[in-house]
Amino acid sequence: MRLQALWLGWLLAMLFHVNLGLMPLFHGISPQIESQVAPSQLPLVFGAMLAYFLLPLAALVVIAYASSEDPDQPPRWVRPWQRFHLALSVVYTFTNVGHLMADILVPDSRPDQVALMVVMVVLGLLINREAWLWRGQRRYG
Repeated sequence: MRLQALWLGWLLAMLFHVNLGLMPLFHGISPQIESQVAPSQLPLVFGAMLAYFLLPLAALVVIAYASSEDPDQPPRWVRPWQRFHLALSVVYTFTNVGHLMADILVPDSRPDQVALMVVMVVLGLLINREAWLWRGQRRYG
């Protein structure tokens, strides 16, 4: 349950991070930033962003299925999934730390966005901890 709650909190924080970034639109201010990406590359960027959102969503669903299995006789796919999930959570934590550093280093960064990224990093670290503990359990659920 903890992993599910943490991933759900992380996903909501990520959605709010995007939403908060667009808030200036409601006050007549453009949220546009200088882009170094060529317009022809935008579909690739959008696809990567979609995958970045869908992987934790898929993790949430698979965790729900894994935790509903019989803990005394887990299916063979559960242990490899636990290892993969730990690696996935660590990768996401590194990307969040990188994003937090970028938000801090941007001269016109907003404190609310930085604060929300700090929350996402903390949630990510908690996910890492719980994934590590879950990976080492003989029984799960």
